[in-house]
Amino acid sequence: MKKNKIIIFMIAISSASATFAGNPLLETYKTPHQTIPFELIKTEHYEPAFMEAMKQHALEIDAIANNSQAPTFENTIVALDHSGSLLTKVSSPFFNLLSAETNDALQDIAEKVSPVMTEHNNSIRLNEKLFTRIKTVFEQKNKLKLTTEQQMLLKDTYEGFANNGANLSDADKVIYRKLSKDLNLLELQYGQNVLKETNKYSLLITDKALLAGLPEDMLEMLAGNSKKADKTGWLLNLKATCYVPLLKYADNRDLRRELYMASTTKCTLGGDYDNRENVIKIANIRLKIANLLGYKSYADYVLVRRMAETKEKVFDLLDKLLVAYKPAAEKELADVQEFADKNGAYFKLQTWDWSYYSEKLKDEKYAVNDEMLKPYFELENVKKGVFGLATRLYGLKFTKNTKIPVYNPEVDAYDVTDENGKFLSVLYTDFHPRDGKRAGAWMSEFKGQYMDGKTDSRPQITIVMNFTRPTDTKPALLTFDELTTFLHEFGHSLHGMLTKCTYQSLSGTNVYRDFVELPSQIMENWGSEKEFLDGFAVHYQTGEKIPAELIQKIKSSENFNIAYFCLRQLSFGYLDMGWHGIEKPFEGDVFAYEKDAMASTQILPKTENTAMSTTFSHIFSGGYAAGYYSYKWAEVLDADAYSVFVKNGIFDKKTADSFRKNILMKGGTEHPMVLYKKFRSQEPTIDALLRRNGITL
Repeated sequence: MKKNKIIIFMIAISSASATFAGNPLLETYKTPHQTIPFELIKTEHYEPAFMEAMKQHALEIDAIANNSQAPTFENTIVALDHSGSLLTKVSSPFFNLLSAETNDALQDIAEKVSPVMTEHNNSIRLNEKLFTRIKTVFEQKNKLKLTTEQQMLLKDTYEGFANNGANLSDADKVIYRKLSKDLNLLELQYGQNVLKETNKYSLLITDKALLAGLPEDMLEMLAGNSKKADKTGWLLNLKATCYVPLLKYADNRDLRRELYMASTTKCTLGGDYDNRENVIKIANIRLKIANLLGYKSYADYVLVRRMAETKEKVFDLLDKLLVAYKPAAEKELADVQEFADKNGAYFKLQTWDWSYYSEKLKDEKYAVNDEMLKPYFELENVKKGVFGLATRLYGLKFTKNTKIPVYNPEVDAYDVTDENGKFLSVLYTDFHPRDGKRAGAWMSEFKGQYMDGKTDSRPQITIVMNFTRPTDTKPALLTFDELTTFLHEFGHSLHGMLTKCTYQSLSGTNVYRDFVELPSQIMENWGSEKEFLDGFAVHYQTGEKIPAELIQKIKSSENFNIAYFCLRQLSFGYLDMGWHGIEKPFEGDVFAYEKDAMASTQILPKTENTAMSTTFSHIFSGGYAAGYYSYKWAEVLDADAYSVFVKNGIFDKKTADSFRKNILMKGGTEHPMVLYKKFRSQEPTIDALLRRNGITL
């Protein structure tokens, strides 16, 4: 085994030495913690680096597959897990920047490289010699004295090959290669279309009276947009920092409708960025892949490796929540309609009216709104509060390290250490929207955690968001939703930073998709806790601590329209399962199919010729295909898990240690239900969620 590793290493050195020179992506990083030297990397470095890294990976795979020694766990399964490190080193910064700092040149490279990468991965998964060795080891699993983590790695490796075509006939492997390559390009095109269509839209307002109702800091932001575009007035766009507050605050109903229609018709109006055909092609290709692998639908194929396991269990959860929440949601709609009528609406509420009138009703009932709260949520203070929460729970310390290169001046990098000062991780934070950044918020990694012999190679984690920017007169002041989004993504980062596993493919967030949201969603619970807010929420001008009565108003209003928002999430889950539960090729109309899939959850009138499917990046280009239900699945888990903190104290060290040791540190080394029961001592039920939301006592 050692001899083979040396051979692989020597081949790599001899064939790559000339190519390595001058390409920072292929050289050893001389930076703190060997972080990515972004300032040295140029766009033209990526394509040759990808090609060289794939070449080296292919040599490593060839050495494993053609090893003359009998296949063992170490020389086959572990060797495979260790292979491809150079390719990961190249692909990690590229694909992260493709989401957070993209441009036309990077997108062109992605279109060239992605099909080659797909073919490269297929050549590995469909390598008969390699799979024969994997299968031989797998069939000996009961005779091998493997640890629990080793057993999981063996299982994941075998299933990863078997579920990606390794058992197919030669003829079907050819079909699989083409389908997977076509799918990869379609998913890439879909995501690029969404970003380009979002960036394309702008609306210049020159009459300030049309913007009545908008907060002053938003007006200042819109004026700043206009100034950057060398225009005079207020420039609106479809980024969340404009779109969401405009629908919430703009008195002008026509303007609300204009923005709503612009957003919900994105990628549906013909032209280069129309995604309707892409939606159909993606759904049908996924179905073909699933059928080829022996499954009736793509959802059946995906759910084999999920906690839910089957479509029936997914629908069972969605249907139970629909029955529990829909009556409450209909009552919420009636209350908002009544309020609107009393305030001169005289029309049946439409979707673009909901945020506006519900926000005003919330303000009337609880005397709390974003404009009252934002002065207490200045971004720098919020960072201290969120980082401080990790300190109280897990003893972590965050120290900004300006020597770590970053990919944009707005990005900060931190050294993260434990209670004993031991280095745990690098954390990058990227908070504000840019034209090169896709919408939403996410956590990712530039480097995963793994054991290199006896050395614990620690991770490099990034969290990316699209929060309100500072203006000329005010710092970045967050809404309460932005605060909880920060907590959510930070929860993912804790999962990535605190992990301690042997194998990189099992570490951190490499867990079942319907389990990965537990560490993130549980963090949101602290957002309305007085003990948490008292630690950082002070007025950015006066330094006054957030008043206790304001915190109580946040707490009291937590469940305001909670059922409506549950139905909204359920509608996305049903739509996802609709597209990925099909058992024959789809040939219908995207608008009509979507309307039918979401019908049971709709309590507001459906606007014709609008669509979610054409911009639903989570499921069509973001890895959540047949998995969007996982947000609700994990919400059941997080409510149940947080009830332990509530019982023992929200900063209880013993409870936090148990959550850290049984959930955050373990990655995917055991089945998630086993890990959850080690923390909770029982399986979860929906009871805690219903109680938290006030649906049942």
